[in-house]
Amino acid sequence: MAAARRTSSQTPTASGVPAAPAAPPAAPQPALPVLGGRRSSYRERVADALRAALIAGELLPGEVYSAPTLAARFGVSATPVREAMLDLAKEGVVAAVPNKGFRVTDVSDRQLDEYTHVRALIEIPTVAALATSADPVSLEALRPAAREIVTAAVAGDLIAYVEADTRFHLGLLALAGNAHLVEVVRELRDRARLYGLTALSASGRLLASAEEHLELLDALLARDEPAVREVMTRHLGHVRGLWAGGAQEHR
Repeated sequence: MAAARRTSSQTPTASGVPAAPAAPPAAPQPALPVLGGRRSSYRERVADALRAALIAGELLPGEVYSAPTLAARFGVSATPVREAMLDLAKEGVVAAVPNKGFRVTDVSDRQLDEYTHVRALIEIPTVAALATSADPVSLEALRPAAREIVTAAVAGDLIAYVEADTRFHLGLLALAGNAHLVEVVRELRDRARLYGLTALSASGRLLASAEEHLELLDALLARDEPAVREVMTRHLGHVRGLWAGGAQEHR
C-alpha cells in the first residue's frame, strides 16, 4: 500500500532513501557567440560577444561604455557584462573608468604592425604546412564556417562575421596540433581590432575578403602549398590594409 501511495518525487534510490525533488529547469539565456569554440561559461561567452563587437569596431576606441548600457545592447544582465569587462581590462583591451564604466583602449599603428608581423610569422608557415599534413575530412569540416563568413559579409553582419572568422582561423590552426600556438594567435586577434571593418563592409569589399576563406580551403584540399601561402599572405594583408582603413594593403 505504501508503494502505491508514493509520488514521482518520492521514488526511492538504490539505497532505499527517497530522492529529493528535481530542481526546476534553469531559465534560458540569450544565445551568444563562442569564439573559436573554446569558452563555455556564460561569463566567458559574454566576454566573447564583447570581443566580437570590439574587433568589428562596433565599440569605438576612446568611448566609455557602462555595464548597464552594454547589457541592454546584448540582451543580458549587467553583472556578467561587468565581470566580462573586468576580464577584458586585465587583457588591456579596455580600461576601467571609476563610476562611469569602461573605456575602449586605442591601438597605435606601430602596435598593429607588430601584431600583424607576429601573426604572419606564425600563421603563414603553419597553414602552408597543413597543405601536406592536414586530414581532408578535417579541412572540409571547416567549410560551413567559411560559408558563414561569406553569408555574414553579404548581410553586413559584422558581429557574425568576426565570430565565424575567428572560429574558422583558430579551427584551422588547431589542425597543426599546437594548442599554445592557437592561444597566442587568439590573443593577437583580440588585440589587433579591425577598425576599418565597417567601412570595408559599406564599400562592398568585405565580400572579397570573406571569399578568400573558401579559396584557402580549396587550395589546402588541392595540396597546393604555394597557393595556400599566397592566399594567407594576401588575407593577412587586409589586417593592416583594407581592414585597418589603410590606403594600401601591406603585402
